[in-house]
Amino acid sequence: MDVTFDKSENTTVEWLTPPNLVKLLGDFDLDPCSPVNPPFTHAKANYTLNENGLEKEWFGRVYMNPPYGKGMDQWLEKLKKHGNGIALIFARTETKTFFSHVWNDADALLFVKGRIKFFNLEGKQVGTPGSPSVFIAYGEQNVEALRNCGIEGKFIPLK
Repeated sequence: MDVTFDKSENTTVEWLTPPNLVKLLGDFDLDPCSPVNPPFTHAKANYTLNENGLEKEWFGRVYMNPPYGKGMDQWLEKLKKHGNGIALIFARTETKTFFSHVWNDADALLFVKGRIKFFNLEGKQVGTPGSPSVFIAYGEQNVEALRNCGIEGKFIPLK
């Protein structure tokens, strides 16, 4: 789940990763950023906003599309320390977040070709974001998942 805040309407917008993309990455044990009433899930266990996945213990292989914007660093820090998972974020490689949690700590990247068409909470594909996306792997199993998933893009091992 990617949650963004729409200042003009004073609301949040939830963008869900297309389930077919996550399936190409394999099976996941936990999604710590799942919406409260998801039209589909990406993992066997899911923490919602109500459960605050940052405060709960993570286990197994994690898939995470964290809330974007302020606070995303905390999610990437926790995944990096957990060491076993894949995150999906904007491919903004020049940002402090990328330098603090990706370039020196991740094991591999998969820059997605084109723009991902995300889903809304009703389970409908609704559009593309204003930036390209990148999958980030922490742990060797996840490196291999990105290398072999078949998602069109550019795979880059970092270690």
